[in-house]
Amino acid sequence: QVRLEESGGGWVQAGGSLRLTCTVSGDTFGTYHMGWFRQAPGKDNEFVGAISWNGYTTVYGDSIVMGRFTMSRDNAKNTGFLQMHSLTPDDTAVYRCAAGSRPWSDLKSTAEGYTYWGQGTQVTVSS
Repeated sequence: QVRLEESGGGWVQAGGSLRLTCTVSGDTFGTYHMGWFRQAPGKDNEFVGAISWNGYTTVYGDSIVMGRFTMSRDNAKNTGFLQMHSLTPDDTAVYRCAAGSRPWSDLKSTAEGYTYWGQGTQVTVSS
């Protein structure tokens, strides 16, 4: 059974930074593409970004200003990361990581393409 667990969320003032970690257990992390999604109260699940199994390809959601968020992964440690800078109150949400083994073109920004999900970590940005 593949298990994902996020950590690193918390409260931060606008303009601050946070680094989220997704730790995977139960299988070889390097065989999965990884995605990050977020959901704010009353809003839909929103695609944040995805990183391919080897880390060579990344794609970010349209609402994510390029350069503010950066994904990375360390397959040797079964861990993925979402580094977030210049946070605003609009970034307040529960952030979840997801893993999937479908072809990259089939999942990327599509939540349904991912098989395994973490429980999420709360990120709160105050103005």
